[in-house]
Amino acid sequence: MRLGRRLPQRFFARPCLEVARDLVGCVLVHELAGAAALAGRLVEVEAYLGDGTDPSAHSHGGPTQRNRSMFGPPGRLYSYRSYGIHTCVNLVCEPAGSAAAVLLRAVEPLQGVDIMRQNRGLAADCEGCIIASGPGRLAQAFGLGLEHDGCSVVGRTLRVHAPHPSESQAPVVTGPRVGISRAADLPFRFYAKDDPWVSPWRAGKAKR
Repeated sequence: MRLGRRLPQRFFARPCLEVARDLVGCVLVHELAGAAALAGRLVEVEAYLGDGTDPSAHSHGGPTQRNRSMFGPPGRLYSYRSYGIHTCVNLVCEPAGSAAAVLLRAVEPLQGVDIMRQNRGLAADCEGCIIASGPGRLAQAFGLGLEHDGCSVVGRTLRVHAPHPSESQAPVVTGPRVGISRAADLPFRFYAKDDPWVSPWRAGKAKR
C-alpha cells in the first residue's frame, strides 16, 4: 500500500464542498493499539454546510451538546449515532465556528481487512461491499465510535493521506445525498465513478 502525504489541518480549513471533492481517493488510516493499522480508500462522501443554507446539516439549528464538534476547529471527527443504532463519522472542515462537515460514506478496504471483518462481525471469508460500504458499516469496520467524537485526524493514530502520486484516480461524480428529505436535490454527494464500493443511492422519506 502506497500513501501520499499526510493531510494537514489547512486541508480541512477550506470550503466544505472543496474538501469533500478532494477527499475522494484519499486514504483513511486508523492505528489500533497492539494491532496493524486499518486503511481504506475513500470512494464516497457527502458535504453538509454550516452557513444556514443546508437544513439537513446537524448544525443547522445551532450548537448543541450533540453537534458541538462540528463547531470546533477543522481536522477533527464529528461522530453521531444514527437511528440509535449506527455510528457515523464526519470530518469537520472550514474555520472554527463554521459548523461544516463531510460525512464518510464508503471506503475500499486496503489494509487490515481481517480486523475490519471482525469489527463488523462478518465471516472470515466474507468479501465485497458489505465490509465498509455505507457510513455505519465504515465506522464499525474502522473501530470508530462515539468516543472518537472530537478526535484529531491530523495526528498519528487517526489520519488521512492524499492519494499516492503514481496512482491514477477515477473521475469524481456528484449527485444528491442519500436518504435525506430536506435539501434533497443539492448535489453534495461526491463519489468515484463506477467504483464497486460506492453505496447504493436511495431517496429519503418525508418527515411528519
